[in-house]
Amino acid sequence: MFCVAWLGHPNKISFKVRDEEFDEMASKEGCCPAPYMARAKWILVTDVSKLTKEEWERFVRQSYNLVINKLPKKVQREHNLVVLAD
Repeated sequence: MFCVAWLGHPNKISFKVRDEEFDEMASKEGCCPAPYMARAKWILVTDVSKLTKEEWERFVRQSYNLVINKLPKKVQREHNLVVLAD
């Protein structure tokens, strides 16, 4: 799991960020630490309009890469998981 979306109204989306980005993102307007997942450096975006399309693409790709890189290499190979280019 690298991104979780609630598509009700309003949309809410959670994803993992780098450790050094967590505090900044958690204090950004429209964002907060993700409930139950903040200790793993996940952010909850409560106002999706606060991020640009480019930011969304970067953060979702980054979240995927952060999660994939934590998996054992054997699991990555078994499931044909590859790190996405930045």
